Amino acid sequence: MNIIKIDSFHVIGISVRTTNENGQAAKDIPVLWEKFMSEGILDQIPNKIDNALYCIYTDYEKDHTKPYTTILGCKVENLNDIPNEMVSKTIDVAAYQKFVAKGKLMQGAVYNEWIKIWNSELERTFTADFEVYDERALNPENAEVDIFVAVKKEFLS
Repeated sequence: MNIIKIDSFHVIGISVRTTNENGQAAKDIPVLWEKFMSEGILDQIPNKIDNALYCIYTDYEKDHTKPYTTILGCKVENLNDIPNEMVSKTIDVAAYQKFVAKGKLMQGAVYNEWIKIWNSELERTFTADFEVYDERALNPENAEVDIFVAVKKEFLS
């Protein structure tokens, strides 16, 4: 098990409330990505640490079968300046199981990895899970995307 501790960090971006029920997220999340790209949201986010995109799944009503919020944005130094129509989120320090989706983004490489996660026996916390789209994801035909799933584990300080 590749369980790691990730320290708290902040993200600013845009969001949508969705659910995996009836394939709704498969409609809502691509629309969120389209808005992010077509409206140049990346360039509007202040205090970015880098240009990696974070796709965060949080505010779970219960688990991955119930409504949750998806935030698409960037890691930022602070939350002092949040542009209108954007949201912020602080991800608390937690234990994460890391997965890596590899392959063609437009042919569901990331989604296929999530199916494996949903069908696994992971003891998830359903606090905040996220994907990181960095320079390894720039080629959509041969991409690598890190997926971090919050799990139940205690760390010694």
